[in-house]
Amino acid sequence: MSADRLNDLSHAIERHVAGIEPQLIAIRRDIHAHPEIGFETVRTAEIVAKELERLRLSPRRGVGRTGVTAEIAGGAPGPCLLIRADMDALPIEERTGLPFASTIPGKMHACGHDLHTATLLGVASVLKEMAPQLRGSVRLVFQPAEETVESGAEAMVADGAAEGASVALAFHNRPEMPVGRFGYVRGASTASSDEFDVIVRGKSGHAARPHSALDPIVAASAMIMQLQTAISRVMDPTRSAVLTVGHIQGGATHNIIPDSCLFQGTVRCRSAESRDRMEETFRRICEGVAAAMGVSCEIDYKRGAPALVNDDGVVDAVIGSLTSQFGAERIDQLEGRFGAEDFSYFSERIPSCQMLVGSSQPGRDDRVHNSDYQPDERCIGLGAAALARTALDILS
Repeated sequence: MSADRLNDLSHAIERHVAGIEPQLIAIRRDIHAHPEIGFETVRTAEIVAKELERLRLSPRRGVGRTGVTAEIAGGAPGPCLLIRADMDALPIEERTGLPFASTIPGKMHACGHDLHTATLLGVASVLKEMAPQLRGSVRLVFQPAEETVESGAEAMVADGAAEGASVALAFHNRPEMPVGRFGYVRGASTASSDEFDVIVRGKSGHAARPHSALDPIVAASAMIMQLQTAISRVMDPTRSAVLTVGHIQGGATHNIIPDSCLFQGTVRCRSAESRDRMEETFRRICEGVAAAMGVSCEIDYKRGAPALVNDDGVVDAVIGSLTSQFGAERIDQLEGRFGAEDFSYFSERIPSCQMLVGSSQPGRDDRVHNSDYQPDERCIGLGAAALARTALDILS
């Protein structure tokens, strides 16, 4: 593509986004004021579906229970590019004091999924107008339940949302980055998220006669301490993991050794191999300590979302498009994290990349999952331009 053609495309995207940005911000504020959690995104999904219909698209409702999808057909045959946005809020009491703050007690868009929903609607508007330039099609995926244990991405994949797609894109606002900047991660962007519940069963007795009891609290404590060696002495330091015990409960009073003790926590890994190794090691340590101390243990080890691993080829395409649209000086390579992101249910099936969009307001030091989170709304239009440009380049 010639330099003039590239510049013309950049300007066309900028003009279109500038024209729809006020409407996108209004949609975001409406969604922000009416947050919905998990699979409860009925109102949000209907806003999305009606806006897609206004763009003369044919949304499919009820995908993955309360998700929405729509296809934009290009002017020539080619592959299908999937772009996903999440729609759900968090169980947090909002304390921003904004005029469009949450009207639902105990619920808030504290992770910016309202931004994501509005952004993808912006992408839909740009690509619908420029559809004749596409060689292939774009599938828009508006997903519920990213924040919950029961995954909306997994439910949408089960309902066929990923079928036939050749490439997938996702994006997330990043309040640690100034608005106007973009980021990417090579390899694992987020970690797998597994949870465990362990019940250690012993024999109750009087605290003054521990020899006549089997103390499950001491055994659970030994397991918890020994489990830390799974990180320091079992895992390859270059492929590390995180194991955190977040809850322990045993006994009811000062002078009674209880029958049982419960501890719960999470394991995070950034590769499938590390994930398998951690689960095997976890079970071996708990069962071995239990045998050594004469108690028994019941292990409920639940696997959640896998690690989100970005495909190098798709990452390169994203970098190229961001450079063409905004300039290389506004793009940062970032390190992966141990948080979880269920877009990984798409990325384990389709070559994918999650783009990171700066959302920090000047003068603020924000973080997501914060009751006072106030992102810069300019990230909506910038994200829409970035994703639309990437789609047009991939399907050109």
